[in-house]
Amino acid sequence: MLLYNIQYTRYYIVMFYVVGLGNPGKEYEKTRHNIGRVVVEHARSSNVFPEWKQDKKAVALLSEGVVGSEATTFILPETFMNKSGGAVSRFVGSKKAVEKLIVVHDDLDLPLGTIRLAFNRGSAGHKGVESIVKALGTKAFMRLRVGVTPMGKGGVLKKPHGEKAVNDFVLKSFTPTEQGKVKDVTLRAEEALRAFVKEGRERAMNKFN
Repeated sequence: MLLYNIQYTRYYIVMFYVVGLGNPGKEYEKTRHNIGRVVVEHARSSNVFPEWKQDKKAVALLSEGVVGSEATTFILPETFMNKSGGAVSRFVGSKKAVEKLIVVHDDLDLPLGTIRLAFNRGSAGHKGVESIVKALGTKAFMRLRVGVTPMGKGGVLKKPHGEKAVNDFVLKSFTPTEQGKVKDVTLRAEEALRAFVKEGRERAMNKFN
């Protein structure tokens, strides 16, 4: 894949921004809440982007390159989830830029192993998404929702209820029996990201929803 020095072009073109939400630190790496970071790290690696570099002003890790023919920046905020908006707003400062933003995050309302692309929708209580909406002053951006909730008997989601139960659940690691689904959904999510960048919002949503 052809890579080129983005720093000389980023001020003349509107690039795509792919943000993976989660919490920084080794203790959170494999938790359900960090599936957004897992997906974006996989996308960085599979698209042969450079290693992450620290942006101290944005408090985020960055990797820049090209997906298809589109200049793209992968971003992992290095703040905790509820402060994600600060990092995103450092890069997304115009309506044009918001149109090319996609945020990848965990979703309790979707079964583990499934994804959904969403546009201009509410946060459903997700603190990372809420932080970004507040920082940008709009919810009109793309989100890639990655399900993290197991299914129970009868096809009913085993979703926790109550703030403490939810917090405890999302900060737990996936079980060994769930790892296969995690791997599969990571691959599918990366395909959805590529479709959004290369084919646009409507085509990606039609294909993956």
